[in-house]
Amino acid sequence: MTLAIFDLDNTLLGGDSDHAWNDFLVEQGIVDRDHFRRENDRFHRAYDAGTLDIHEYLAFALEPLTRHSLAELDELHRRFMKDRIDPIILPMGEALLEQHRARGDLILIITATNRFITGPIAKRLGVEHLIAVEPEMEGGRYTGRVVGIPSFREGKITRLEHWIKAHDVSLEGAFFYSDSQNDLPLLERVDNPVAVDPDPVLADLARQRHWQIITLRDRDERRDSL
Repeated sequence: MTLAIFDLDNTLLGGDSDHAWNDFLVEQGIVDRDHFRRENDRFHRAYDAGTLDIHEYLAFALEPLTRHSLAELDELHRRFMKDRIDPIILPMGEALLEQHRARGDLILIITATNRFITGPIAKRLGVEHLIAVEPEMEGGRYTGRVVGIPSFREGKITRLEHWIKAHDVSLEGAFFYSDSQNDLPLLERVDNPVAVDPDPVLADLARQRHWQIITLRDRDERRDSL
């Protein structure tokens, strides 16, 4: 069985679910508008530049979860899915998932965005297996801390190796689809790296290394680097 691994944000989605969630919190008046939006944009720029401090970012991003009960968060997420995620699910991404299902491949989403945000998105995409940042919970509430290693950059490899061992599968012949230079460690690890609407750094490296480059977006939505 071949493993087909997908990044989520800007790969299967035509946007970033983490950034969108933080913007959604601003729109709902749940966080301080000016400070939170400014910091959200600053972290997003650092991610795009390949310089993000993942631990600093997670301390920022997970703190709002600590303020609400799970019932309140679930209701917020239902509105978030309808308003911000459903419109950016890429039909060509869903078609690619279906192609791998038809071949009998095992599909896995691996993302640096936390499971609270991404769990329902993976379910919406029909993907059972998800590796994501794991927010810590105590007494039925989020603590703002992280359990284990964040699935970011080299952390994706570490988390994937643990997952492979637990599920008794192999990386031999595996595909990994991603848009981001931050995923270079894992792209270099698999037999079939695929750059999906890549950022400029990844696009250049993919061309140099003769990796496959594809788009899952309509022409007017594509990055200039494609």
